Amino acid sequence: MKVEIQMPRIKSKFAETAVIAALTALTAVTTMLVRVPIPATNGYFNIGDVFIILAGLWLGPRAGFIAGAFGSAIADAIGFPVYIPATFIVKGFEGWITGIIARNSASNSLVQPVTAALVGGFCMVAGYYLFEAFIYPLLGRQIPMFNITDPGAAFIALLPNAIQGLSGIVGGLALWKAMTAGSQNLDTSDNQSLSGKHG
Repeated sequence: MKVEIQMPRIKSKFAETAVIAALTALTAVTTMLVRVPIPATNGYFNIGDVFIILAGLWLGPRAGFIAGAFGSAIADAIGFPVYIPATFIVKGFEGWITGIIARNSASNSLVQPVTAALVGGFCMVAGYYLFEAFIYPLLGRQIPMFNITDPGAAFIALLPNAIQGLSGIVGGLALWKAMTAGSQNLDTSDNQSLSGKHG
């Protein structure tokens, strides 16, 4: 017997926009809620990736990008403004690529959603390494505010960034799976109600 994996359906553009806004807000709040400093790069560990991954898995690349880019950048604006350019690009791409890979997944398969989350998390880690090891040091030669990190510091930050990425993958997939299970239960209840009426 095949088990269909189905997310709750959003029936109107207005409702979808409201959900994307909520996911963006949740990304910002959870990014600010748990902040563990990474002294080597003047950055911080956070758990906002959970909702970026969820947005991409649930609503696709557009929602993933918006939640990742804007939600995370809003959080960086409070206390870590120098990271806004890197965060907007890296977290936006994380959500976008997750949505791109997940949107064509078969309804009864976990392979593509899991792959999408893994790729999204990996791109986040790789993206920050690229900015911290190369782009910011290069910018820092001309703009002193970006002179906050170097390749050695970026290497040190790989471990906490990898843990952050893993937490986002696991948390995002867990929320996505819980929502699919809830949607299936609702559909089953609706079908049973209809059967009862016509029985």
